[in-house]
Amino acid sequence: MKVVVTGVQGQLGYDVVKQLTARNHQVFGTDRNELDITDEKAVQAYFDEIKPDALLHCAAYTNVDGAEEDKETVYKVNAIGAKYLAQAASKVGAKMVYVSTDYVFDGTAAEPYEVDHPTQPLGVYGETKYAGEEFVKQNLDHHFIVRTAWVYGINGNNFVKTMLRLAGDRDELGVVHDQVGSPTYTVDLARFMIDLVESDKYGVYHATNEGVCSWYDFAVEIFKQADVHVKVNPLTSEQFPRPAARPKYSVLSKKKIIEQGFTPLPNWKDALSAYLRELRKS
Repeated sequence: MKVVVTGVQGQLGYDVVKQLTARNHQVFGTDRNELDITDEKAVQAYFDEIKPDALLHCAAYTNVDGAEEDKETVYKVNAIGAKYLAQAASKVGAKMVYVSTDYVFDGTAAEPYEVDHPTQPLGVYGETKYAGEEFVKQNLDHHFIVRTAWVYGINGNNFVKTMLRLAGDRDELGVVHDQVGSPTYTVDLARFMIDLVESDKYGVYHATNEGVCSWYDFAVEIFKQADVHVKVNPLTSEQFPRPAARPKYSVLSKKKIIEQGFTPLPNWKDALSAYLRELRKS
């Protein structure tokens, strides 16, 4: 397949390109310098020229706190960009994977969110990613929407790298313990997205690594596996205020992955050890 990937400089886009290439797909990777997804004419011209079979849309405005200050830009990138890409994909007959987020829910649930659970987006980031979902649905029949959470990968900054860096400077750290979810390794997420796009099982999916933890649990496990000795203190969200609200409960139900015959992502602890091995190699 001829596949366009947006956001190739990001954590997820980087691994998607790597794995598509390994599976012998013809890959056209773009970042904002090569293709401005908020420019309708540029997007259509790019698709008319390449005529891809598929699009994996990994580009997004993901700075959750920054989003609160710059709503217009965030909406342009996360919602309007998705709309233009979906329209261009429709015109050339390409299918599309749109990466969405746990922030389309408000995080007040007590059991894992199913794919059809009513949405209640949290903050500007959640609102704009949900608007992107809706534009994709409206403009393209052959679409996959993949909601994920707590993403980390080799190419870029993330929670794991931050924890390891801070542990180099301090003897103890505070990490919130009252926000729970499932960490997601980009290598595993990329594999699932490619499995999806090689199929015609369209619709909304939830994809994270298996298992559930708090940010505090995640930090403790990072230091344990990396053999780093640092004291981790549990904090409440109130003790660690941020400009944008965080979902307290980000657990997504992956039932549909099984129902549709796909391979689930590995357990988060196994994924973390694979990532730490990758970090050591790099």
